[in-house]
Amino acid sequence: MERTFIMIKPDGVQRHLTGEIIHRFESKGFTLVGLKMMQVSRELAEKHYGVHKQRPFFNSLIEFITSAPVIAMVWEGESVVTAARNIIGATNPVTAAPGSIRGDLGVSIGRNLIHGSDAIETAQTEVALWFQEEELISWKPVRHSWLYE
Repeated sequence: MERTFIMIKPDGVQRHLTGEIIHRFESKGFTLVGLKMMQVSRELAEKHYGVHKQRPFFNSLIEFITSAPVIAMVWEGESVVTAARNIIGATNPVTAAPGSIRGDLGVSIGRNLIHGSDAIETAQTEVALWFQEEELISWKPVRHSWLYE
């Protein structure tokens, strides 16, 4: 089973979309194995978004992600990284597919509600950055046999 990192950004928390977003992943059949609400430190934000350090939007991104609480999550399931990206939708909500989180709920690229790992390797790095191993719980929901052969 793969794992992926998902973060509901400050705008998603402030707009009270946490339950709606979690419901979409649960409805797809994925298993939540880690969850915490937290105020992101500048240090953690800069590590997480380090690939964008040279981009002109880096400082505003760091200011935004540290401006209010986020919901950090780890989800588990078959092909969860790719499926989560489809559930989330394109970065720009204007072009995100209807039915995706950003397509249905997002308004602008700067406030696009959610982050999701973009590859298995990235997911492993992000999960380790945001969660200690003892914060993750491996468990098998009873629905598992109804989802996977």
